[in-house]
Amino acid sequence: MKFSVGVEYALHCLLYMVEMEETVGIKELAKFQGISETYLSKVYGKLSKNKIVASVPGVKGGYVLAKRAEEITFLDVVEAIEGKEPFFQCAEIRQNNILLDQDHVPEEYKKCPCLIHVVMLEAENEMKKYLHSKNLKWLYEEVYHKKLPKGEKEKMLHWFQENR
Repeated sequence: MKFSVGVEYALHCLLYMVEMEETVGIKELAKFQGISETYLSKVYGKLSKNKIVASVPGVKGGYVLAKRAEEITFLDVVEAIEGKEPFFQCAEIRQNNILLDQDHVPEEYKKCPCLIHVVMLEAENEMKKYLHSKNLKWLYEEVYHKKLPKGEKEKMLHWFQENR
């Protein structure tokens, strides 16, 4: 399983927005991250559609968080960017076994779920549970209060104010 880089860009950009008191534009976010506005617009379109950010029209328009940081989970962002399709989709290929009579598949195959599917579903559920347990507020606290040197948050906020 592999998430697109859009998930990472979304989380980084949302992190920048946690303490912003004003809207922030795609242009500024894209410039700050060093990516194209077109690409980030697509990412933010998905975030907006999933009510993670809200678009504010007008001269001082842009985006704001649509919810409090503690209400936006990593799972919300992953599902907004990647969709909600299951990671693994069992095609029941066990029933294509050359030794099975395709016209008379035994009941054991029909009643008993594919064990491979069961394991993959359990793994997906555990990962979703973990991603749901981490939110934007947690990320903010970890990054700006534990990981980055003192003053980095202020530098970031100042950059966005100057480039507005």
